[in-house]
Amino acid sequence: MTRRRAIVLSAAGLCTAGVGAAGATRGTPVVGWLGLASAAGDRETMTAFRSGMQALGYREDNGTLVLEARHAGGDPRRAEALIAELAARPVQVVVVPGAAAARAVRRATLIPVVCVALPSTQSDPELFSSLARPGGTVTGFSSYGEELSAKRLEILRQLMPGLRVIGVLHNTSDPTFSAWGEQTVAQAKAQGLQALRLGIASPSKAEVAARLQELRSEGGRAVIVVRDFLTSTMADEIVTQAGSAGIAVVSEMRAFTVRGALFNYGADVQDLFRRAASYVDRILKGERPGDLPIQLPTKFELVLNLKTARQLGIVVPQVLRVQASDVIE
Repeated sequence: MTRRRAIVLSAAGLCTAGVGAAGATRGTPVVGWLGLASAAGDRETMTAFRSGMQALGYREDNGTLVLEARHAGGDPRRAEALIAELAARPVQVVVVPGAAAARAVRRATLIPVVCVALPSTQSDPELFSSLARPGGTVTGFSSYGEELSAKRLEILRQLMPGLRVIGVLHNTSDPTFSAWGEQTVAQAKAQGLQALRLGIASPSKAEVAARLQELRSEGGRAVIVVRDFLTSTMADEIVTQAGSAGIAVVSEMRAFTVRGALFNYGADVQDLFRRAASYVDRILKGERPGDLPIQLPTKFELVLNLKTARQLGIVVPQVLRVQASDVIE
């Protein structure tokens, strides 16, 4: 065990020691947030989580909650130091967006973790034993991320029926997101499209520009963005540069469409973060994360950006307008 890991585990032990037999904690509950994305990339989901906590009676402005937030800015190498800060605070539970952050906390501490966007597989060797009974220190919610990539491609083909070449932009620095990129490429090929993998490994504007230029040079007119901490951090840059190149952006998350993507389709991630508050509440009251089943999404959304469609010369079929959860004019 490294000295840094020993220090973090020791702090985690102090954190869990404050929970009594009845589940009550002394003083104001301290909840951590570890985002591997930037603060801007986490803003909407943090707002949703705060809303969920407020609905349960926890507020930062009246002394009933302390929320300690840390953001790695798209650089997962910063995670270890940020986790050490949270453990030393000490926090009683950590909320994380995504499996990469969950793994980082799980490897370093014994602090309970509530994760949104866990894999929807029946088990994960490191994070949970099963969806019904996770075991260990991690629980949370799946977002059905890349399981819905085929549906995104179907919608894209309705909007761009002549499309032949697409790009799949994803993070290559984490095996989970590399696998999701491969899954999306396979779905595109199954639908008769030529798919180019566009990997990025750092929050670099130049890297994003180079990948999109590769796509444009091959005649690509659309890019599927795999949601992760790196693409969330670079959302503004991805949408801006793609728009300048005449490339339509498709995402899983509404935040991209608000910024100018053509559309998003996927689980209502903000709803999942509001629901995550209930698991934080239960853990603060003494329940073990390993006993809380991993929940699946119940709300899905299709959001269309008609302004972007007009700029790209795309006619949005009426059937999609009717199906959309929301339309950005």
